[in-house]
Amino acid sequence: MKKSNQIKGKINSLETMGLVDGPGIRFVVFLQGCPLRCQYCHNPETWNFKSYNLELTPKELVEKIKRYKNYFGTDGGVTFSGGEPLLQKEFLLECLKLCKQEKINTAIDTAGSVLNCEDILPYVDLVILDIKAYTALQYQQITGQNITPSLKFLYNCQKQNKKMWLRTVIVPGINDSVEFINGLKNFISNLKNIEKVELLPYQTLGVDKYKKLKIPYPLKSVKNMDIDKCMKLQEILDKK
Repeated sequence: MKKSNQIKGKINSLETMGLVDGPGIRFVVFLQGCPLRCQYCHNPETWNFKSYNLELTPKELVEKIKRYKNYFGTDGGVTFSGGEPLLQKEFLLECLKLCKQEKINTAIDTAGSVLNCEDILPYVDLVILDIKAYTALQYQQITGQNITPSLKFLYNCQKQNKKMWLRTVIVPGINDSVEFINGLKNFISNLKNIEKVELLPYQTLGVDKYKKLKIPYPLKSVKNMDIDKCMKLQEILDKK
């Protein structure tokens, strides 16, 4: 295993005042690389592991994070997102350890799509888990990958009693039905330590990025998710 000062993380971008990536004001690290190819992905620039914009050691990154510590207050901190942050597990683990030494609240925003990452969880205060689907078939259709790593990651979060937020993107014609929402509700009904479950309305924000990268956009004929309908589905999900 490399020493901490020899590990370098490949980073797509940094956001210093994130407000939607966990509680409070957060420093958000978007790590490069993702094994999934979600039909509705709006960050295709994070897919290719070689197309990073910044390379830092864990210490260098945490030094940057520390500059904003005064803004975090009691609720804020750092969120490692992507891409898929678990794809750079060795780098992520060292960053998390350093953040805990500095008493910085830590969160990861992940699809749980990489196996054997449970050793990072003791250093994570909040797991924001993106639930792509709850059946193997639909997961394969949406992401192009197998659901097993995601289910194992969720199992390990439960085993280690991790505080969690769950998020699901709702796409017209794919998962915007009451049937899907009831199935999701049943899927999460026995999970513990779930602080929040959010339905995120699909937006066509990534179309121009696909054009620039010369990647075919999978959902050309799909319009933005109707906000009111998404809110009604959220009400069904939240109803006891």
